[in-house]
Amino acid sequence: MPYLIGFVIALFIALTGVGAGTITVPILVLFLGVPAPAAVAIGLTFSAAVKLILVPTQIFRRTISWRTLGFMLLGGVPGVLIGSLLLRQLATAGSQNLLNTILGVILVGTAGWQIFYSFAPMKHDQNRADRSSWLPWLMLPVGAEVGFSSAGAGALGSAALLGLTPLVPAQVVGTDIAFGFILSLIGSGAHWFSATTNTHLLIQLIAGGAAGAVGGVLLSTHVPRRPMRFALWIWLLILGGQFLVNSYQASVAHAASRNFFRDHSSESRK
Repeated sequence: MPYLIGFVIALFIALTGVGAGTITVPILVLFLGVPAPAAVAIGLTFSAAVKLILVPTQIFRRTISWRTLGFMLLGGVPGVLIGSLLLRQLATAGSQNLLNTILGVILVGTAGWQIFYSFAPMKHDQNRADRSSWLPWLMLPVGAEVGFSSAGAGALGSAALLGLTPLVPAQVVGTDIAFGFILSLIGSGAHWFSATTNTHLLIQLIAGGAAGAVGGVLLSTHVPRRPMRFALWIWLLILGGQFLVNSYQASVAHAASRNFFRDHSSESRK
């Protein structure tokens, strides 16, 4: 199963430019029972491994705007370190249910915004003013989201590039893949020594992901990108809702258990 999961996720990354951490973490937590901090560490490492295959392709195709990437990294790099530190603090405090709630909110918020954005008309204007200097400020919270949840680099990064730069769509995808690769590489290093990472599971995901990345590169010129992205966001909206439902049910169960023991203790003292 991990091989298939890695293959499908990498295929989506190659076809849409998004999906690595955004898909990996909820699948690991909800379907494989991996704790959230370890899932984020695995998601970031897996994302870096898959994008290591995709980035050379983008370099060969000359679809990376290095100047724009530099602006993105000015904010994204400190952001991913901040997010990683915040996750470490919450994990140390044992706030697993709080972590799942925050991850659910991030997924629902990101997917909901992207679904809304999907209905906006796709317009490309090469004469659009270049506002790349705004990117460091916008990528700081995006980087923090990546460090905390492994999600957001592909979705929010590409939206910022489309809105603030005159890059053509191919350059948006290439630059954003390079941005996500560097953030994932830094974030995985920040998490590696602070979370219990399942190395065996990670290797299986990467093995499946390598095949998926190659297949996605071969299919990317034949598969429409926009419908694939829309389907991805619908599915992630459902997964985010499941996170919130599970967190709510766990909170109710914990409160009921606490009240039971409190009442039982009161009766025993009587």
